[in-house]
Amino acid sequence: MNACAFSPDGSRIVSASRKSLKLWDAKTGAKLGTLKGHTGWVTACVFSPDGGSIVSGSGDDTLKLWDAKTGAELATLRGHTDTVRACAFSPDGIRIVSASVDTTLKLWDAKTGAELATLAGHTCEVKACTFSPDGSRIVSASGLFESTLKLWDAQTGTEVASLAGHTKEVVACAFSPDGSRIVSAGLFSLKLWDTKKAELATLKGHTYEVEACAFSPDGSRIVSASDDGTLSLTNPSSVKHVTSEERR
Repeated sequence: MNACAFSPDGSRIVSASRKSLKLWDAKTGAKLGTLKGHTGWVTACVFSPDGGSIVSGSGDDTLKLWDAKTGAELATLRGHTDTVRACAFSPDGIRIVSASVDTTLKLWDAKTGAELATLAGHTCEVKACTFSPDGSRIVSASGLFESTLKLWDAQTGTEVASLAGHTKEVVACAFSPDGSRIVSAGLFSLKLWDTKKAELATLKGHTYEVEACAFSPDGSRIVSASDDGTLSLTNPSSVKHVTSEERR
């Protein structure tokens, strides 16, 4: 299985594997349906904020919109030229952002599936993307030969900032609930940033690649998952902040 997500009300789960998705009852574990249509491995999936639809990304270079209740395919979003690695709805559910191995991100109309903009600036595959809590910004993470995060204006698709500091590929990123900070995951470590472009701290402890990271709903904790077989919980307010001298 490549990805999974809860519906906003917590009643259902969607999971992605091979060329299909499945819907599950989160209370009983019963399978509710299978969503078929992709011709490549399904790499990402997420519910819309109102729980009415699901978007998925695939190795067939497309995204698909699905009716979350019936499992019916609503639209196919075509435009990427390589595998779609990640996707996310805007907080208001009006737009979708997607990240691809083709080095670009794209903005889409979540109702019609129409392409709205291409976000170009990365020079390596884009591995992760998400909207800020207020929907005004997008953060994206790039692969091995670039190892940066980029901030984008979510309305215009223009690049706002490039956050450099990781020395290996960045595979995950997330905004804090108040939108003031970003956590990113790379080889062995995480980094904490503020959205004014400054690196705040490096969070160390894992002994192998960090694959995922997230803030708690109240922003008081960061959780990270690693190929070393462990999860780590960190209080972001307790970490030692990086000074300008230490960055040099």
